[in-house]
This record gives sequence, structure tokens and C-alpha cells, in this order.
Amino acid sequence: MANETSETPNNHVGADLDGRRVCVAGLGVSGPPVARALLSRGAHVTVVDGRDDDTARALAAQLTAEGAEVVLGSTPLPEDCDLVVTSPGWRPDSPLLLRAVEAGVEVIGDVELAWRLRPNHQVWLAVTGTNGKTTTVRMLESMLRADGRDALAVGNVGTPIIDAVLPDEQGHVHDVLAVELSSFQLHWSNTVRPYAAAVLNVAPDHLDWHGGLDPYARAKGRVFARGTTRVVNTADEWSVGLADEEGDPHTPAIGLRLDTPRPGELGVVEDLLVDRAFVPDPVRGAEELASLGDVRPAAPHNVANALAAAALARSIGAAPGSVRAGLQAFEPEPHRISHVASVAGVDYVDDSKATNPHAALASLRAFDSVVWVAGGLLKGAEVDGLIDEAAERLRAAVLVGADRAQIREALAARLPDLPVVEIAGPAEGAPAEHGVMDAVVAQAAALAGEGDTVLLAPAAASMDMFVNYHERGDLFTEAVERLL
Repeated sequence: MANETSETPNNHVGADLDGRRVCVAGLGVSGPPVARALLSRGAHVTVVDGRDDDTARALAAQLTAEGAEVVLGSTPLPEDCDLVVTSPGWRPDSPLLLRAVEAGVEVIGDVELAWRLRPNHQVWLAVTGTNGKTTTVRMLESMLRADGRDALAVGNVGTPIIDAVLPDEQGHVHDVLAVELSSFQLHWSNTVRPYAAAVLNVAPDHLDWHGGLDPYARAKGRVFARGTTRVVNTADEWSVGLADEEGDPHTPAIGLRLDTPRPGELGVVEDLLVDRAFVPDPVRGAEELASLGDVRPAAPHNVANALAAAALARSIGAAPGSVRAGLQAFEPEPHRISHVASVAGVDYVDDSKATNPHAALASLRAFDSVVWVAGGLLKGAEVDGLIDEAAERLRAAVLVGADRAQIREALAARLPDLPVVEIAGPAEGAPAEHGVMDAVVAQAAALAGEGDTVLLAPAAASMDMFVNYHERGDLFTEAVERLL
């Protein structure tokens, strides 16, 4: 299938950076590679960051040596600046960005810049959604490589997008990118047009940044604009609605479902993943892509991720066998519904990556009888709907973290007879994080019976007690291993 987007010439920004004065806002993950990309194209680059700590000064010294000007401790709009490239985390109401808009200076993000600088032959397949993005793009990369494609997963998977559109030291640029896109990045993307894109799901998240659920969802929906083939999760109202409202009705819409697919969809028949979209006769024909056993773990939300990756791979002609081979070769990342151990007939599962209620509910749905380990920073999210949906699966709960009282109150209102244990954190005089997780696992083990699953699916961020969700999951795993 021809890639229409790859045949169009690069946008004017990619062609006329030489001599332009560009401001890079932020020295975070995307800032340094963006500055280097601009410098390589001959731009005069000023990097600004409100921080002035050791880390920022070290980065500033590196970029200064490479030809950039760096301003730390404040964020002025440089004089004569005619383009601002902002880091994804900068809110639209940041003073620098407001000043730029008022002055008529274009503001774009790192993804938009990468799109404008990409080589004409490069195909983008994009994935966005509240949960599942990283897993899906890594599955997609595995499928494409199994198909013999020169493909790379980019975004929050190790390789910045901007690095993947510029030639490496050997002059090589990948042919296909599996692109993970956040709502922040899409907000600042004006012309990005992937060949095909999927919106996996939408649930409340980052509402403080976007100002509400609707603008957050609309930012996700931008991935469907400008003639992109739309991959739609039929079980998610936002995914369906955004495909209709933000997408081009003249482009294909490929549905995903966890039951028998209709013509134009991918789905599940008994224990098989089946394609009725990218086949010669979608009405009468179907193609077997893989089995549920090829998806690890085969939790419903992860099967949906696999179907989304398969749809994107099939959209550019990947063979059915490559989908199966890609799934078989795929290695799930840690802390994503990972089985830790079985002790006395009880399974212990680490899904520390379930940092919001939507992700936690997807995890809970994978098990029939759960002792739920939850809590942390809810960031304003509600857990009432999660508990309503998961009520029949919950056998007990062990709560920890700053916002555990909110979860306790919601459980008490809906499941007054559910055994609930709270574990205090270090700030409340309890042992350090290491000891807290030992206490969590010990209490969960006491509450669990044969056939139960002790599931760490916090529904909340980790920064109140832990460095990140990786550390939280590691400490849970270590505590289970000590239980052994």
C-alpha cells in the first residue's frame, strides 16, 4: 500500500532553518536532542529553562559547546525569535508560550518538528491513548521487524522521535516508525499526518494540563486528522467518537473488538486473532493472525493492544505470519501485569504501571478473585467507577500512599463488608519504603486464599513514596520473593 504522506515534500520549516532564530523551551528529555537537530540544520538556537541546578548546568555546558545559547533560571522569549519548539510538559499557559503567541511567533512541539524534518520515504504509524501506548508500539515494532521492515519504535520507549528522523553516523534513517504520541505532543502538532493511527482508549488523565476531559480527548483525536487511516477501539466511546468527529470520513476506519469481528474489523474468534479488514473479501473472508497464547499476558486490554498493533502493521501490508511471529518475539516490559510468583496457591502480579483508575480497572478485569494493592497519588482522579466495575472481583484490599483515604471511603460506600487494611507510609512514622512494601505483601498474603491473585494495580502515581512506578514494582517483587 502506498504511503501518501511520504510522497509529499517536507514542510517549509524543515527547508529554511538555516539562519533562523529558534527558541527551545525546556532542558527535559526532548530539549537537548531538539536543540542538536536545529543546530545541525544551521539554526541559531537559544535554550531556556527555569531550573538552575547541577543537572541543568551540565546539559547547558554541553549544548553551549555545540553552539547553542542557554539561559537558566528564567524563561525569556529571545529577541528576534521566530519559532518556539516547546517540550511536551510545558503547559499552554506558560508565560513564555503566551508571550510567543501574543508576538505572533509559531509554537510547535518536538513531534511537529520531527515530522517537518523527516525524510520523504519515512512512514509513520502512530499510537495514542490513555493506557497501552508503549506496549502497542513495541508490539508493532516487533511485527514489522518480523516482516522484514526497517522499523523502530520511538517516543517514550528510549529513542526520541527527533533522533529517528535524522541520519545516523552512517547516514541511515529507518523506513518505518512506530510512534508513541502523548496528548501533550499532539496538542503542539499542527501538520503531523501518520499513514495510519490508533486511539486505544481515553480516560481522565492530565486534566490539569489540558483544562478538562474534552480538550484532553480532542488532543488525542488530532492524530486522526488530515487523512489518516483510523484504527478504532469499538469498545471505547471516545475512540469511536474521535474517529468520527476529528478524522476524515473519506479514509478507512478499521475497528477492533474482543469478539467476532465484522467486515472491516479485527477481532477474536474462539482463541484466534482474526483479520476481516485487510483481506481481499472482508464480507466472506478472514485471515488468522495469531492465537491468544501468542499474546503475553493475554489479559483483555493487552489483547486489544495486540489487535491495534496488528491493524497498523497490516495497514502497510505486513503478512499475517509476521503478526504471529512479532507477538511471539515480543518481550513485555516489567511492571505491566507481570506474574511475580505463586505462593500457597496464590498468584502475585505486579502491574505498578497501572498509574490511573482506567489502567487499574483493565488489570482487575484480567482476574476473577483479587486482593487489590492500591494507592498513591490520584491526581484528582475518581475511583468510584472503577470500584463499581470491579466489585465482583474484589476479595480484599490493602491500601497505601497519600490518597489511600479516598480509595478507602469509596470502598466503604460500595463494598462495606470488604476487608480493607491500610499501611502507613514513612512520612507517618512507618518503616522506609522497603519495609512498607514488606508489610503490604504480608497483609495481602494473610487476606488471600487459594485461587486468589494479589494484584499491585495502584490506580495512582507513585511519587508520594517512591522514585517512580519502576521502584514501586521492584520493591513489591522483592517483598514477594522474601515471602517465598
